[in-house]
Amino acid sequence: MLSVLTNVQLERAAALPAKFTDNPFRAVTLDAIQRRNAVLDAVFYDVNAVTHEETPDLAFWLAREGAIILVPPTGEGRLRVFLTPQDYLQKAAPVAALAVAGVGSSALGAAAFARNIADGLGQPVAAVVSGYGIADILTEALGGFFWFGALNSIRHVFEPLDAFTKMFSRTELLENGNLWTRTSKDTETVVALLEDERFLPRVLAGHSKGNLVLSEALYAITEERPDLAEKVSARSRIITISAKVGVPSTFRDVIDVMGEWDWFGALNSRPDIPADLVVPRAWHSTNPAFPMGMGIDVSQAIRQAMSTRETSPKFARGARLSAILDAPQRTIAAMRSA
Repeated sequence: MLSVLTNVQLERAAALPAKFTDNPFRAVTLDAIQRRNAVLDAVFYDVNAVTHEETPDLAFWLAREGAIILVPPTGEGRLRVFLTPQDYLQKAAPVAALAVAGVGSSALGAAAFARNIADGLGQPVAAVVSGYGIADILTEALGGFFWFGALNSIRHVFEPLDAFTKMFSRTELLENGNLWTRTSKDTETVVALLEDERFLPRVLAGHSKGNLVLSEALYAITEERPDLAEKVSARSRIITISAKVGVPSTFRDVIDVMGEWDWFGALNSRPDIPADLVVPRAWHSTNPAFPMGMGIDVSQAIRQAMSTRETSPKFARGARLSAILDAPQRTIAAMRSA
């Protein structure tokens, strides 16, 4: 685990001059945070699932927030990084799942989480890098790291500042055009993928804050394109790990996986949503090397969730629950389309 982490940190150090040249303000502001998050990824994700040969591709300047990593199962090829949804959709092969690791996780954590899912399904997985922007730092400073379920909307309040800092980046301007109208890039990437008819995964999976990214994307699609939401719902099973979040009532096939001792995930979960699968003696980590065997085995959890044929009961409570779930998220879709 330490050798993989060391390789990634060395690659990040080598990439720093390029990041500084492209956008000095963000390079100086975010580099220390991103290095810290790579260390946290070794705690929360099975980083040994990523090979030494793959780590150079995960340096921050190659895999920043909103990038997409195509991750095959173990031993079936090397991962590939795509910086935009358009590039991914033109060049990548079909995948079985879309995966989003926790917000703030590095590309290393995203790739490790996706590799575990790919091993569980036996097919390639597309991982969206949630990254870490200025808006995420300010949200964390207000306690959002521990209470993101309640404070998530604050991240959107800070996004104009995030967009302002990206105005100094030649790369961001060339790729995205008018940055002022964009919301969080990880959510935008998930939306862009799900809106494309070439992208047809049967599983949407998230861990921790990554579940919230999926939730925001699904609410945005439901608000703007309800016909598409119905199609995505009909073909997809949502599997959330280590945090239970609300999703639009259109999406009824939802399996929530929680560790028996995951107090961190419980703090960031909706208390009115029951867990469908509880992993005995497990905490918030998905790293099997976590002390005392407290890491959730994602591959096994995915296989168990896929073998569950019944629809999760939590969204079968009628219109009253649907209204509760939908109402708080409409502001997110409104901000995105403003």
